[in-house]
This record gives sequence, structure tokens and C-alpha cells, in this order.
Amino acid sequence: MSLTLRNNRAGSHFRASEEHELEAVEKKAWDNPVYNGSPSASLKIQAIYSPKSILENPYENFEEVGDPLPYQEEQSKAVDGKASPFLKCCFCIFRGIRGLWGTTLTENTAENRELYVKTTLRELLVYIVFLMDICLLTYGMTSSNAYYYTKVMSELFLQTSSDGRVSFQSIGSMADFWVYAQGPLLDNLYWTKWYNNESLAAHSTQSYIYYENLLLGVPRMRQLKVKNNSCVVHDDFKEEISSCYDVYSEDKEERFSFGLINGTAWRYHSEEDLGGSSHWGRLTSYSGGGYYIDLKLTREETAEALQVLKEKLWLDRGTRVVFIDFSVYNANINLFCVLRLVVEFPATGGAIPSWQIRTVKLIRYVSAWDFFIVACEIVFCVFIFYYVVEEILELRIHKLQYFTSIWNILDVVVILLSIVAIGFHIFRTIEVNRLLGELVKHPNTYADFEFLAFWQTQYNNMNAVNLFFAWIKIFKYISFNKTMTQLSSTLARCAKDILGFAIMFFIVFFAYAQLGYLLFGTQVENFSTFVKCIFTQFRIILGDFDYNSIDNANRVLGPIYFVTYVFFVFFVLLNMFLAIINDTYSEVKEELSSQKDELQLSDILKQSYNRALMRLKVKKEQISDVQKALQNGTKELDFEDFKSSLKELGHADHEITAAFSRFDKDGNLILDEEEQQQMKHDLEAKRVALNTEIKNLGKSYGDNLDENLTCMEARNNHVTKASWVSKEEFQVLLQRVLRLEQSINSIGSKIDAVVSKLDVLERNKLMRKDLLGKPLDNVIKEEEPSQEEPLPQSLDQLGKEAAEGWGMEHVRGNNMSGESYQKGVYPILPRSGVLGSQVPKNSQPQSAVLF
Repeated sequence: MSLTLRNNRAGSHFRASEEHELEAVEKKAWDNPVYNGSPSASLKIQAIYSPKSILENPYENFEEVGDPLPYQEEQSKAVDGKASPFLKCCFCIFRGIRGLWGTTLTENTAENRELYVKTTLRELLVYIVFLMDICLLTYGMTSSNAYYYTKVMSELFLQTSSDGRVSFQSIGSMADFWVYAQGPLLDNLYWTKWYNNESLAAHSTQSYIYYENLLLGVPRMRQLKVKNNSCVVHDDFKEEISSCYDVYSEDKEERFSFGLINGTAWRYHSEEDLGGSSHWGRLTSYSGGGYYIDLKLTREETAEALQVLKEKLWLDRGTRVVFIDFSVYNANINLFCVLRLVVEFPATGGAIPSWQIRTVKLIRYVSAWDFFIVACEIVFCVFIFYYVVEEILELRIHKLQYFTSIWNILDVVVILLSIVAIGFHIFRTIEVNRLLGELVKHPNTYADFEFLAFWQTQYNNMNAVNLFFAWIKIFKYISFNKTMTQLSSTLARCAKDILGFAIMFFIVFFAYAQLGYLLFGTQVENFSTFVKCIFTQFRIILGDFDYNSIDNANRVLGPIYFVTYVFFVFFVLLNMFLAIINDTYSEVKEELSSQKDELQLSDILKQSYNRALMRLKVKKEQISDVQKALQNGTKELDFEDFKSSLKELGHADHEITAAFSRFDKDGNLILDEEEQQQMKHDLEAKRVALNTEIKNLGKSYGDNLDENLTCMEARNNHVTKASWVSKEEFQVLLQRVLRLEQSINSIGSKIDAVVSKLDVLERNKLMRKDLLGKPLDNVIKEEEPSQEEPLPQSLDQLGKEAAEGWGMEHVRGNNMSGESYQKGVYPILPRSGVLGSQVPKNSQPQSAVLF
């Protein structure tokens, strides 16, 4: 079948269906031939177009396009079915509530750019409110006084030394520990006198550190020991060394009583008995058990107890760590300060002091600001419920595909952290009330706030991480702007390159870390452990390093290590990282600049502005029309004249009647001179107010007025607004467009097939010319006519084989340009056209051979 015949059939089919559809949509649409050109076979693509008002919303019925979401199908079936008015009313209420959780993942926004931007903008505004609430909660749990409280306590207990004696930070041996414990520690714990040496005992039996901080209960001193012979002594030294105490580990911990045996200081107590927890020290991690003593309420009693411990050798070679725990409370700022002073006694001898000071707010609701935080907490719980429902709806629609997006995973992480925070907040409030109740009943016992302070610190850390993720999540809502997507697009595109190069980088990096640890680990603190070597090398990249310590540790290999590390890691590898990111950023920026601008947030704001401006201008024109109707110079204005004047200007009857009756006070359908003056005065006042509002609106938007929206267009749109097509009409038009697309795709594929076959013919022609040139060299020497036949025969056979191999049997029926290619006929050059060839006069040259 020829191409022309197929096109004629397609055209008749389109015309028949077109006439049927035109009858279906009646006079609301007109035939719009948008294409009628090459190819020459009169291929004609037509569409049905329904005119719309330019100011109407083009996305008003967009939800009719595309497949509905699963839940939308269920809702449509429920509504379309036979249901009672009560059920329909309930469904409408449910759908209104359901609209509160409309997001880009629950709404059909795949092809509706305006709906996508509006939905994203609504999500962003709701999320900003949530972000403000979580910021208030997080910062409401902290206090600017916390730092100064910690600073005061650390200076008092860590740096103070009485009469030039040992301070806590300068402890270097067991003797120094006893000097500090019996001197500065007692002086700082028990404040019994004012600065004028007046006694504090008359005012209170409790100790008030710095006169403001109440010492809660009594302090506790606890130690951990290791067993004797917990390590192996070499045979050569067994005679000189009779005992051996290994480094601390929980399985080598001493658990037998010693010394005086009576009293908690000489008997071992497990971690469960003390209700303690493990501690991560400078050298290793220690358990929460051990031998402990609770100090006394007065300084004198505590001094006596410490003296007994010192005389009875409470600390010996097996001691590996001593803890001093106590807590203070400042009612002025409502903060607890939980202190732990730690002195580790390593197996090498000596002492290593460390400390842990946690300033926390355990009592929450005291001041007016605290009760404002309560309101924020309630709002926070409402938001968490809102987002939990939102994520459940999205999971219901998208199933496991929901977790393919990093933003959805981030949503789940934020919600889970928030739920854990709410649970801990309730637990913390209950536990603090319990501990304070026990402390009031037994003031001379140890107040163990260490556990609560630890988890309060972890709670604060969790809130900090949650707030960080909450801020990062803003990128999810501003990603519809192509400028904001540059960062995420760049990182996503170069992730594979960076990951591959990171392997090479860290091979070199860890090789240098091991080299530094083995070369300088015994002499330089920053290289004393492998982990410290890693952080030290990161500091070298940033320019923070101590070259003299490296040089002093090894004068030969130290400089070589430093120079080669800086060259390979800093100048080569790090800059290659930056080059990968820079190249990818340039590609992303170039692609974004070449992309077509889509509907942006600024466009939505501009449309809103134009609509507001249009309404103001319409009102202004209505006022001008009424003023024109009043400018007839008569003292009395009849309602019919007033109505006819305004109807000529395009106003509706109900508008005219409402405006006239407002000023016709006597109801005689005639405006006298006084009533006309009142109307003019009111209209002029409204006109001035509208002019001011329009002017202010222009200033707030930046004076970017849309020149295309004139007052005449607004009035015409206000008076004569065209209606949209119905759902059935739209479906008919949609089906027609789909059939057109299918026909166009079919025609395009056929054109591609014809072009490919033309290419095959061209290649066969070139092959034939090549084969023709080779035998011509031998033709000059041959003179017998009988030798002229093999060449055309061989070419004939070649043409047949090529036609069969490349599917030439389908090409013979097509219309080809050029007479020499029709019906598979190809010209053969006569031998007279070749230099040196001879043709007999009587012989006729063969012009063509049919393949």
C-alpha cells in the first residue's frame, strides 16, 4: 500500500471521528489545523480547542488529567455510589480533614507545576512554624548562666590550692591526692564562715558553696582495685618482685574485703548494689562498683574519716582509680551542677587527674518563661501527631518506595527522635521528683544525681542532633527552585567519583597515621594512640600542628614525614577532591542555566498580586462608571436613567439596584440633589482609598505591574466569563489527543524505516562502484565480445544478494526520488566511457541491468 493511500485513509478516519466529536462538544469548540506541510502526502494534524478567558485559572480542572491515586479512586467510588446524605456529609467532613495532610506525595502533582509549588509552599509555611517551636523548646532547656556556673565550679575545685598546697589539676601521686583531699577539697566543700570570719552555722546547718550553691546531701568517695598477681612476672625478676598488679579490667577487679573489714570503705559493693554506672576515663573504662565511703555533713567529721582512711592505707598498689562525687543546686538560676573528680593511678605509677562537670536544668516549671515552654511543648506534641499521620498516609500510598528518598528517611528520623525526647522528658520529671523526695527525707545521705545528669546530657545532645536535622530538612521544601538544587545536584552527581577517590585518599591517609604512631607515639602526646594520630593529621591539613615536637622526636624521619605528608595529602589529594566538586558544579550550573524556566514561587506571588490588583481596578472602574452616570447636571436622577447609563457600561442589574438603593433614602426611586452629593462624596472617598491601596500594593511588590492586565480586560472578564468544558467533553478531547499521538508515533516510525532503507541503498551503490572499478583494469586487454558478459552477470548476482541481505524486497514498492533508482534499475557505464576502451561500431551499449 502506498504512503499516499495510507495517509488518505488516516485522514478520512480523523475527519469522521472529528465530526463526531465536534457534534459532541457542539458549539463550544472550533477546529484548529495547527500543521499542514511537509511531507507532501497532505499529512494533517488537527486538534479540538475550546477558548477560555485569559484570567481564569488554567489549572482549575487539572485533577481530571492523569490516573487518580489509589485513595482517590476509593473515595470516588464511595461518593458516586448510592449513599445517604448523612454518609455524604461525613465524607465531605473527612475529605476536609484529610486536606490538612495534603503534601506533594499524597496529591497528584506530577504534571501540575502550579499545584506542586502551592503544595510545597504550604508545607514550608507549616514546617517553619514547627521549626520555630522546636527551636524555642531546645533553647528553652538551656541557659546562658550554665557556662558561668560551670566555670565557677571548675575554678573552685580544680585550680584552687590552700596555702600554696596541691590543686586538683596538679595531683601527681597518692601523696598529692591525700594532701588535696584533706586540704583544698574540704575547704571548698564546707563553707562555714563569711569573708569577715563570721560563722555560717548560726544561719544554716547546710553548706552553701560561694554562699549561693547548696550542697545536696553528702559527697561520696569511691575506689576500684585490681587483684594481686593479676599479671605475670618474668622468671628473672620473681625473687625481687613478689607482687604484680595489672592494668584495670573488670575481670581482674578486686572484690574481697581488706583493711578494717568493717564499714563500706573496706567491703566491695557491686554496681547493682550502688545503682551506679560505668565511667570512661583517660586510660580505660571503669565499672560502677567498688569500695566507697560517704563523707559527713560537717568539715570536722569528714576530716576525721579521711585521716582514718589515710592511716589505714586505704589506697595501695592495687588502686587504679578514685572517684569523688557530689552535687550542688543554685536556686537563683534553677540549675544543678553535678561534679565528678577522677584520679587514675596507672600501672606505670603516678596519678592522672580528670573531671566531669555537668550543669543541667532538672526542675523545669518554675518561672513564667518555663510555663511558656509548657505551651510550646503542647504545640510540639500536636505537630508530632500531625507529622506521624502525614507519614502514615504517605507510606499507605507509596509503600516501600517511600524509603527510596533521603528526605523521607530524614522525616522518619526527626519524628522518632522527637518521640524519644517526649518519653524521656516524662521519665526525667518523675525521677527528679522521686530523688528530691528522698533527699528531703534523708538529708545526710548521698544524692545520686549522676545518672540523671548523664541522661539529661544525652537528651540535650539528642535534641541538638534533632534540631540540626530539622534545619537541614528545609532543603526538602525549597528544592523546587532550581537555584536551591545546585548543592544537592552537585553532591549527588559527584558522589560516585568522590567515593572512588576517597578510597585512595584514606589508603594514603591511614598509611601516614600508622607511620606517625610508630615513629612518634612514645614521645609526642598527639601521636600517643592511633586515634590521636588520625585527628592530628586532620589538624595538620587545617594548619594546626606542632612541628617542633615532631622534629625533636625524630630528627631524620620527622621532617621527611611532615614534608611528604603535606605534599601528597594537602597539595595533591585534597586539591583533587576540590577539582572533582568544582567540575561537577560547573556542569550542573550549565545544565540549569540551559533548562527552561518553570513556574517558580515568585510567579505564584506575582499571580496573587495581579489578582488582587485586578479586583481593586475593577472596583475602581465601577466607581468611575457610577460617577459618570451622576454627571448629567440634573437636580433629580431617575432610577431608570441611572440604570440605563450603567447597563451601557456593562454592569449587572443587581449591582445597579444595590448601588442606587443605598443612597435612595426615601425610596421614591429618584435621587435628589442632596442624595447625589452624598453618593459623589462616598464614591470619591472610595476612589481615593482604592488609589492609595493600589499604590501601596505596587510599592510592596516592587512596582512590577503586569501591563497585560488592563482595566478593560478585567471588566470584560468580570462581565462575560466563559465557562469551562464539562468532564465528559474533556475526556472526549483527551482521547482524541491520545489517538493523534499514537498516529504520529506510527508515522514517525515508518519515516525512520524509509530513511534507514535509503541509507542501505546508498551503501549498496557505493559497494557496486567499488566492485565495478576492479575489473575495468583487465577490460583494456580484452577484445572479445564474449568477455563482456561476466561483469554484468557478477554485478547482477551481487545486487540480488545485497537486496536479499538488507531487506530490499520491501523497498521496491516505495516511491523513490530519481528515475535511475525506481524498480531496482541501476546504470552501467559503457566501455566507451573508459579511457582506452574500444567498442564495436555495430554494437549497442547496454544502458541498464535489471536486478
